[in-house]
Amino acid sequence: MAGINERIGPMARLVMASCALIAAVCGDSPAATSAQSPRDGKVRSQHGDWQIVCKPPPPGASNEVCAIVQSVTAEDRNNVGLTVYFQRFSDGTQVLRVFAPLGVLLPPGLGLKIDGQDVGNAPFLRCHSFACYAQVTVDAKLVGKLSTGKTAIFIIFQTEEAGIGIPISLAGFQAALAKL
Repeated sequence: MAGINERIGPMARLVMASCALIAAVCGDSPAATSAQSPRDGKVRSQHGDWQIVCKPPPPGASNEVCAIVQSVTAEDRNNVGLTVYFQRFSDGTQVLRVFAPLGVLLPPGLGLKIDGQDVGNAPFLRCHSFACYAQVTVDAKLVGKLSTGKTAIFIIFQTEEAGIGIPISLAGFQAALAKL
């Protein structure tokens, strides 16, 4: 799986931008907002292929905003990458958000397979100047699959005929979740 954990250049910028979006869009609850700089996010720890990235608390909140994050590029296309993050809110809600490159075909949404088994798909919700994202509220069953699986493949489409499967290592997800 050469190239799966490439975290340099455009992908590093995408990680920082998605970290900013974690705080800006989510705050400490799914509906809260905050205007913070992307430079405010800090990597707190590394667990296998996942990082825990935290930002200072948004105005009016007492806890910093943290998420489990991994950014990758497609093995066969250096210009196509994803940033995946998993966040747990103070009310217990868990969210998986995936940032895909601009130009992704929106109607098919984002597909997900874990260890070869189809898990489902999610619609893209919004596009920003740096990426489009899909989001799902995560239940215990999906957390279990992410925690015990080896590889998740996120599928995006650039044309109606051509899906691109981008593998994400699940090594360290369970350990990162325990520290989140």
